[in-house]
Amino acid sequence: MIRYFCEDIKFELKGRAFNNKWLKTVAESEIRKLGDINIIFCSDNYILDVNMKYLQHDYFTDIITFDYCEKNVLSGDLFISIDSVRENAAYYGTEFSDELNRVMVHGILHLVGYDDHTEEEIKTMRSKENYYLKLREGLK
Repeated sequence: MIRYFCEDIKFELKGRAFNNKWLKTVAESEIRKLGDINIIFCSDNYILDVNMKYLQHDYFTDIITFDYCEKNVLSGDLFISIDSVRENAAYYGTEFSDELNRVMVHGILHLVGYDDHTEEEIKTMRSKENYYLKLREGLK
């Protein structure tokens, strides 16, 4: 089950049922099942606090993923900074909703086991993100 929360901001994700269907399709395409996924929308300052408190990283980011997966069942918390998503959308010249979808699927792909520390991992992650964003369009 996917649940949505907000911490220190007001934000309403439109089309939650469709988003849930899409993310379930992503999981199934990666031979996984969706367990409990919490998507927590927050501000830059909130995600910075989480980053410092739990990961000892002193920098802003658009998403932090906490992995609670067991075997092939995806479970975790995805903290998403709406501030960073807005800034990234403007920087990359894309729609806010498209950038938000990219960040959400990025978090799910981390739960699947993909990483983005090396150039090769980043290339694979981007390819997967693009594939699933295109798949999302096909589900409409």
